[in-house]
Amino acid sequence: MRRNEKIEVPGIDQLTAELKRVNYRSRYRRVLRSTVYALIVVAAAAVLVATIWMPVLQIYGTSMSPTLNEGDIVVSFKGSDFEQGDLIAFYLGNKLLVKRCIAGPGQWVDMDEEGNVYVDGELLDEPYLTEKALGDCSLELPYQVPENRYFCLGDHRSSSVDSRHTEVGCVSEEQIVGKIVFRVWPFNQFGNPG
Repeated sequence: MRRNEKIEVPGIDQLTAELKRVNYRSRYRRVLRSTVYALIVVAAAAVLVATIWMPVLQIYGTSMSPTLNEGDIVVSFKGSDFEQGDLIAFYLGNKLLVKRCIAGPGQWVDMDEEGNVYVDGELLDEPYLTEKALGDCSLELPYQVPENRYFCLGDHRSSSVDSRHTEVGCVSEEQIVGKIVFRVWPFNQFGNPG
């Protein structure tokens, strides 16, 4: 520094403005960091909930039409209490299938040539069907559902491969992912898929 040069000392206004700028940057970084941490925690919690308690599934194929169509996105709820008419998702090998629970352990299932379903001798009321069909049935009917298993059918009976076929058979409790509780996509059909 030269002897003749003057050092300019900042004024109070300049110091105050610089202090505000430094404090603002510090607050901004803290808020940004806490927001990022909160988003990470929320995302991790959502993934945890979606994989453990409420898996989100996309429908492929037409075996559940008209109730569920290809491309629909549904949420299932893990549990073990399934009733007649519930939609359930289950694994068959490495495929995830969605079918309707028709009968539970110990119940008798029978179908006639027109596709009418009887559970324990009573005709099943199925308002969700647009057409009835016996479909591809390789089981000997009437059929008693084994213990800890469920007899499941697709709503598009003429083309659905389900518990009527020995390739699929009755669904064991270990295979079941959960009960379909509501549809989230498409938005115009949001709610209980029926």
